[in-house]
Amino acid sequence: MEVGIIGLPNAGKSTVFNAITRAGAEVAGYPFTTIESNMGIAAVPDERLYKIAEVVGCKKTIPATVKFIDIAGLVRGASRGEGLGNQFLGYIRNVDAIVHVVRCFSDENIPHVYGAVDPKEDIETINLELALADIATVDRLIDKAQGRAKSGDKDTKSTLATLAKVKSALQEGTPMRLLGLSGDERAALAGASLLTDKPVIYVANVSEDFSEADRACFSKVAAIAEAEGADAVEISAKVESEIAELPSEEAEEFIRDLGLEEPGLNKVIRAAFHLLNLITFFTTESGECRAWQIKKGTRAPQAAGKIHTDMERGFIKAEVINWANLLEEGSFHAAREHGHVRLEGKDYIVQDGDVILFRFSGGRS
Repeated sequence: MEVGIIGLPNAGKSTVFNAITRAGAEVAGYPFTTIESNMGIAAVPDERLYKIAEVVGCKKTIPATVKFIDIAGLVRGASRGEGLGNQFLGYIRNVDAIVHVVRCFSDENIPHVYGAVDPKEDIETINLELALADIATVDRLIDKAQGRAKSGDKDTKSTLATLAKVKSALQEGTPMRLLGLSGDERAALAGASLLTDKPVIYVANVSEDFSEADRACFSKVAAIAEAEGADAVEISAKVESEIAELPSEEAEEFIRDLGLEEPGLNKVIRAAFHLLNLITFFTTESGECRAWQIKKGTRAPQAAGKIHTDMERGFIKAEVINWANLLEEGSFHAAREHGHVRLEGKDYIVQDGDVILFRFSGGRS
């Protein structure tokens, strides 16, 4: 699963990206420091994994991960190719979700691309460009559908109706993700990869002192997010990048001194994980405790296939226990004795926090 980090130039996208992934992308106080997209992997913070490892005695832990992509900054006219528009929009089409970094900090050494910090205007600038790009895509789809209709294709009537509905909404400023399209309507748009259909998290990038002005700015971002049914997170990318560079013990002390419970970016990573409709299950075989990411609603054989395709093909049963029950009992042996370990079959839908031992022809894992 891939999450694209977008925003205006000088909003702090690359700083956020580096703090999340420690990938070392170039950061500078001028527009278009990022030209080619940068990619990095972030571990999903999940205390359950380490608590399970302690109880089971695992020597190694492997967390679930999310891939983040740092995408070049967007400017007005990007839908017409201004700045790095075409390249920017092309990268967004390929991601599964978007982290939209909104500038809330003031710094005379890092000029705002349009002169002044205005979160509402900045968000509208990007959302407008995404909508204009989608309208152009829908227009091309309408032309193709009308061509098929002229050649006698009777199935294009409903497709044209769906396309007209989406275009009208986009022209009114409503992103596709908020239209509540039916399954048939979405099928008519299969392969379109409309940009405004991507789920979004808004990240307000505030200054390191978390001033009243920062709070006010975040409130504006949060209000916009709430109106869209999206999440909003407040962080200082500068502070987060400093935390990311410290050894773990020093980082923990620094976080406590700031009055924080955890790095703000942990919230961003978890929010991205949930935005992608992912859940976590755990395995504990061979002295290795591992978190696996799957789509919510995945059945046991397909979850086993996440580990290895042979396990999906040869799936027999799954021994399942909730992670909290495992911790409460203190061991698998005690959990089995008290009836907390269940045998589940092919129709079992894996739940978030399940610890699973898969039985399959040829072995178990």
